[in-house]
Amino acid sequence: MTTVRTATPSTARAINDRLALNLLLDQGPLTATELRDLTGLSRPTVADLLERLQRTGLVAVVGERGEQRRGPNARLYALVASRAHLAAIDVRAGGVSLVVADLTGHTLASAELAVEGRGDAGTAERIVRTLRETAGRAGVDRLHTVAVGAPGLVAPATGRLYSTGALPSWHAELLTALEALPGTEVILENEVNLAGRAEYRIGVARGQQTFVLIWLGHSVGAAVILDGRLRRGASGGTGEICFLPVPGTAGLPSAAGCEGGFHGLVGSAAVCGLARAHGLPAGPADDAAAAEAVVRTALGACGEGEPGGPFLDELAERIAVGASAVCVVLDPGCVVLGGEVGRAGGAELAGRVERRLAGLSPLRTEVRAGTAGGGAVLAGAVLTAGDAVRRDLFGEP
Repeated sequence: MTTVRTATPSTARAINDRLALNLLLDQGPLTATELRDLTGLSRPTVADLLERLQRTGLVAVVGERGEQRRGPNARLYALVASRAHLAAIDVRAGGVSLVVADLTGHTLASAELAVEGRGDAGTAERIVRTLRETAGRAGVDRLHTVAVGAPGLVAPATGRLYSTGALPSWHAELLTALEALPGTEVILENEVNLAGRAEYRIGVARGQQTFVLIWLGHSVGAAVILDGRLRRGASGGTGEICFLPVPGTAGLPSAAGCEGGFHGLVGSAAVCGLARAHGLPAGPADDAAAAEAVVRTALGACGEGEPGGPFLDELAERIAVGASAVCVVLDPGCVVLGGEVGRAGGAELAGRVERRLAGLSPLRTEVRAGTAGGGAVLAGAVLTAGDAVRRDLFGEP
């Protein structure tokens, strides 16, 4: 016997409120008539929910629609963007980038703070002070949620950060310092996972329920989205493909280092070394910025007899080797190339990788260049913080 459960009036009201709030978030100001058309709810139900949401301070009248249609039905209702504020922080070895945003995710202020060497005992406190000052410039005195993207593994059971390498101590100390902010929820996530969320929600993988983002920067990592869900694994290590054993490296990776793994093939130092071997100039730092610059240089030197084409061919071959291992295990159907190198290579590099991947794997896989941009980690952090705010304010399940 099947038991049919009917929603209680309070549950129905909560569902209708969430529906209206999400429409206002996605589409901007709407009239009551437009809300009725979009939701299919009755006139009294929409009037009731708008009155209720105005009392809670989540919605306000911001104007009218149409000069010929005066009156209640022409009033424009919008989310009160200042109802809550959030922040996003992208943590790197050499410092942080951060933004402060309103309820809609609109950036109000931003800042960058460089950290020399491995930092010192006051580094975490300086970053938090910078965050407070940045919020203050935007007139924000309280942050509802702060989302932090950092390299390393985030344990699903505890939400704590631990490293597969030698990250500076201030990375972990920053989380503790942020958690001391009064009334603020702090969310920690792996940086590549945040970039994957950005591509899924606002980037090239929008509407793609299953795909893998391969991040090509200083090192290499992956974000795995299967059936619309980010996968982390038992220890938070899903996507640590820098440790993937591949042909072409000097040896094998170890539990203590990824130099012999995929990292040694397509990390920034390897990309710069490959460029020099092809006669292309590469910056001495061998960092992500240098690798990005040399890929852009190669794209401009692809004529007959020029070194750009052969360099991009060999780089694509290297990327395809690691991508094929991911594809034959997960069969994502779509691979997105992100990070500084993926962004610089664009559609040209993605196309070369796709062609080489087709020769290595029997599974048909489309390769796309990421479009979430250089701020993909921050964009993903803003989306993550916004989701948390809405769960609290909108009553999201």
